[in-house]
Amino acid sequence: MAWIYAYLVVACAVVLAGFHPLHRRRPGGDLNAYLLYFAAFFVLFFLVPSVLLIFASRGAPFVLSGVGLSPGRPGRGLALAAAGLPVAILAGWVGSRDPALGKFYPFSKEALRSVRTFASYELAYVLLYYTAWEFLYRGILFFPLVPAIGLVPALGVETLLSTLYHAGHPPSELLAAAGAGVVFGLVAWWTGSFFYTAILHAAVGVSTDVFLYQRFRRSGGR
Repeated sequence: MAWIYAYLVVACAVVLAGFHPLHRRRPGGDLNAYLLYFAAFFVLFFLVPSVLLIFASRGAPFVLSGVGLSPGRPGRGLALAAAGLPVAILAGWVGSRDPALGKFYPFSKEALRSVRTFASYELAYVLLYYTAWEFLYRGILFFPLVPAIGLVPALGVETLLSTLYHAGHPPSELLAAAGAGVVFGLVAWWTGSFFYTAILHAAVGVSTDVFLYQRFRRSGGR
């Protein structure tokens, strides 16, 4: 797996230097910039690593399940996701009350201009960004490390790296990211898949945006 980690370092540098809208303005407003960022995140951190793993394994079955790309234990996963959704939505509501998070989210302020634009933006946010995020941090950077270094050190690695990626975000989110890294890592390990953490993580992020969007509309778009 050393070669895939070397690739991820390069991919991270490419995303941060070339696509991250927080560091580089692009023509077309912040909506296009963030949609491009989501697409780049998906291609570089989900699509390309998946293809590389398949080719490197020479077609060996279940190679992707080794990084959590499988239903895992659906009985556990679906039950846990159903139980966790209300908690995730509550966390989104709490986050939306934080003035710093309210200014920071949604990433794209242009997405607030209409219901249709907002819905399209959130769909891309979930399918492209959250899917790739969980595959990266709770998949590639977690599952292979558990048998190699143990569960607790593997949790430490993915939590540290996922928290560091939040540098520049509001302080409350940095603390939440550290806690979520441990919780979501345990959920992935217990269910054998990152799918269920993706559901819960996306529920927090999308519900935060939805509550903020509702407040924006009630205020007359100000």
